[in-house]
Amino acid sequence: MRSEVAGLPGNPERPNEDWAAAVLPASGAGGALVLLDGVTPPAGEVGCVHAVPWFTARLGGALTELSASRPDLTLSEILSLAIRRTAGLHADTCDLSHVRTPQATVVLARWDASSVDHLVLSDSVLLLRAPDGSVRAVRDDRLDRIPREALRSHAAADRLRNREGGFFTAAADPSVAERAVTGTTPRAGVAALAALTDGASRWVERFGAGDWTECAELLAREGASALLRRVRALETADAAAGGGRRGKVHDDATCVYVEL
Repeated sequence: MRSEVAGLPGNPERPNEDWAAAVLPASGAGGALVLLDGVTPPAGEVGCVHAVPWFTARLGGALTELSASRPDLTLSEILSLAIRRTAGLHADTCDLSHVRTPQATVVLARWDASSVDHLVLSDSVLLLRAPDGSVRAVRDDRLDRIPREALRSHAAADRLRNREGGFFTAAADPSVAERAVTGTTPRAGVAALAALTDGASRWVERFGAGDWTECAELLAREGASALLRRVRALETADAAAGGGRRGKVHDDATCVYVEL
């Protein structure tokens, strides 16, 4: 198994709020990857004394351990249990019912000799590359389906966050695991996997520098760090041309690439 994990902070003066891991269980059979994109809250009350990196480190650590050690659980059950564990670590100090309590997008994948299981929650993406080079992008597109005007303010977004008709992230409610996009692919049909936060997937989704197949080819040829460097170069050029007005110039960008 060849794997690479790469990440860049959106601002070098602030920590990267993402979490990423690729693991090979002690049995040597199969493996797993975990990717979280921490949701940066707007300024103001969030109901929690902990920063987003505290949350993603603990949720990511629980997901990594459970994905590698509990083959008897589905990925949805693993996400539910990891959320419950993490919530238990600060339930006595924080208001976990607050809509802006620390939260993250989630990508999980786990494989053995027969199959590859996957789970995606919110706007990170998982790429499954077949032996023939074809690529399938697994996405949770609920956020994309919300009209932009419905997200015009933080308060408007809060009304849709973890609500029916809106979008879902991993926060403090274990039942959100039932909302994730899940599936299974025969192991013989997957040669490589790549998980990208939305800061990394900008190469395709914002700048149109290539499609998902070309993105997977770039990762296979040059690796995850090369993809992130290309994203940063595109962001810098776009900002210089005035395109930075479309949103923050740089975002935390993280990618996990695994060849099985």
